[in-house]
Amino acid sequence: MSKLVHVIDVESGNLQSLRNAIEHLGYKVQLVRKPQELIDANPEKLILPGVGNYGHFVNELFSRGFEQPVKDYISSGKPIMGICVGQQALFSGSVESPLSGGLGYLPFKLSRFNNDNGKTVPQIGWNSITQDSPLFYGLDPYKRYYFVHSYAMILNPEIEAQLKRDGWSIAKAKYGDEEFIASLNKGNIFSTQFHPEKSGHAGLHVIDCFLKQTTSDPLPLYTDSQKKSLQNDYSNNGLTRRIIACLDVRTNDQGDLVVTKGDQYDVREKENGQDVRNLGKPVELAQKYYEQGADEITFLNITSFRDCPLKDTPMLDVLKLAAKTIFVPLTVGGGIKDIVDTDGTTVPAVEVANLYFRSGADKVSIGTDAVYAAEKFYESGGKCDGTTPIETISKAYGAQAVVISVDPKRVYVDDPAQTKNRCIETNFPDEQGRTWCWYQCTIKGGRETRDLGVWELTQACEKLGAGEVLLNCIDRDGSNAGYDLELINHVKEAVSIPVIASSGAGKPADFEQGFKETSADACLGAGLFHRGDYTVKDVKDYLLANGLKVRVDTN
Repeated sequence: MSKLVHVIDVESGNLQSLRNAIEHLGYKVQLVRKPQELIDANPEKLILPGVGNYGHFVNELFSRGFEQPVKDYISSGKPIMGICVGQQALFSGSVESPLSGGLGYLPFKLSRFNNDNGKTVPQIGWNSITQDSPLFYGLDPYKRYYFVHSYAMILNPEIEAQLKRDGWSIAKAKYGDEEFIASLNKGNIFSTQFHPEKSGHAGLHVIDCFLKQTTSDPLPLYTDSQKKSLQNDYSNNGLTRRIIACLDVRTNDQGDLVVTKGDQYDVREKENGQDVRNLGKPVELAQKYYEQGADEITFLNITSFRDCPLKDTPMLDVLKLAAKTIFVPLTVGGGIKDIVDTDGTTVPAVEVANLYFRSGADKVSIGTDAVYAAEKFYESGGKCDGTTPIETISKAYGAQAVVISVDPKRVYVDDPAQTKNRCIETNFPDEQGRTWCWYQCTIKGGRETRDLGVWELTQACEKLGAGEVLLNCIDRDGSNAGYDLELINHVKEAVSIPVIASSGAGKPADFEQGFKETSADACLGAGLFHRGDYTVKDVKDYLLANGLKVRVDTN
């Protein structure tokens, strides 16, 4: 059996993680960038991965001349695996891009998830296939897989009947009240809507089964109690409660790259010469949190390494090393904007993002420039001109690839009429007894304030194409006092995209409170993990014991 796997590369998102996963399983990877390379290689196994916008992916695939070589390969009977948009490309089209046709192996069009009952779109998180799904290529209804998409092949009885008549086996998943195709199999064609390369050990097993062509794989011998614990109860639209470990990365005064943590964004020690607080090395800590069960890892570059060439940015090396052995989503923030490189070259934000995606990132986080983009949006009367980093990156890689990182602080007022920004009536008055406040957005790591509220910012950024909100809180940062629940609920009312609660978690009960008293889509922790007060596993064990479903990743 050949140990060489060919992967089609049309520059659609993060292929480095897929490459790392395949190599981790003991295979070699050959990227195929031209149709003739595919014809000349005559591969034994082929993978068609895609991320982001359906139209962008299929248009790139077809304009580069891959359509017929891919169809010829499929006709040869040799195994092919589609991943995410690579699965979607097997269909005839998608409402996401009405003018872009697919490969047409299934005569249906994909549609967008609804937002019924507060369900967020995109679906971002860990879901499972349904219990009544047929099992193939290592799929397991008691495992969790990482989904990140707004569009899917949503099912009804007529479509299911047609697929069955056409000989397709389909593994289904359920997001809220909608069932959709999570995986497909017919003959030599196998595909997944989820990202197996980002689904921990469960996902690696699926890739391994495909590469070994183990179509049928018996389930582990679960006990009844394990089944009860692992089975999806759809209490959170089908998703587990996501726990994210965040690492603030910068160089210290000695020039070493370190993970640090601030108190209201001050990362200097109060003793020992005021040096930058050093809590460990980025890749080592990230690996530790992955092994503890973190559902995602976020790296925030809090200095942007302004004095080095873009291609030599230390964060690129951090991502490349982390992605080699960490098989959950990686987000990177800091410096994702239109920049002028040290040699005077202007580099658009979408190209900066592409460097990070090709180094192993799955999502990029935009902070200060998200505020600028929102201000521009309102100044133009609520129009999107397609030039902001949010828009350009989202157009190429999809909304799910763009996170906005928000750094708000409370501002109390005597009356809501004193500000143009949306206020809330808080249960926590200030020293003057005032109960009205708004959340003012800041830029440049909290050093400057703007006359823009968090409600207004997040609404604008969603319209510009952002797919997720990383919601920090300057007032709670480093406090260990728990999340600002009023802030989370305020933003959740403003947007329909997922919101990550951040700032203030000091103990496992804070995560429980964040999930039970708000509709946060994920909760992020930093200091409590870095200091060793609690592990990610401690938090997950606590949530499980208190009735919340979490992902349990085992070999």
